[in-house]
Amino acid sequence: MTQWYDLGPIDEIPPLSARTVRIAGREIAVFRTADGDAFALENRCPHKGGPLADGIVHGRKVACPLHNWVIDLTSGEATGADEGCAAAFPVEVDAGRLRLGIAPEALAAE
Repeated sequence: MTQWYDLGPIDEIPPLSARTVRIAGREIAVFRTADGDAFALENRCPHKGGPLADGIVHGRKVACPLHNWVIDLTSGEATGADEGCAAAFPVEVDAGRLRLGIAPEALAAE
């Protein structure tokens, strides 16, 4: 069963930006797209571990600030010829509040 964490009002994350949260030892980047959708990924690029929260959000993707790998916000998969995956987490908005879901097995992995 997924455990849900309240991250506060979604409006605290401006469009085309991200913030990080630390839950059970994991640093997670929470992104907001230009159209207001929210996504969450492990804050670690699968290439060299760059901080994805510091990357540039465009569409439903983020470009890693270290080597410009482009990561799909929906799946965490690197796009193009690049291979790798950042862990993706479910998010939902309820009454204007952003919630992040983490399965117990994801917490045990740390």
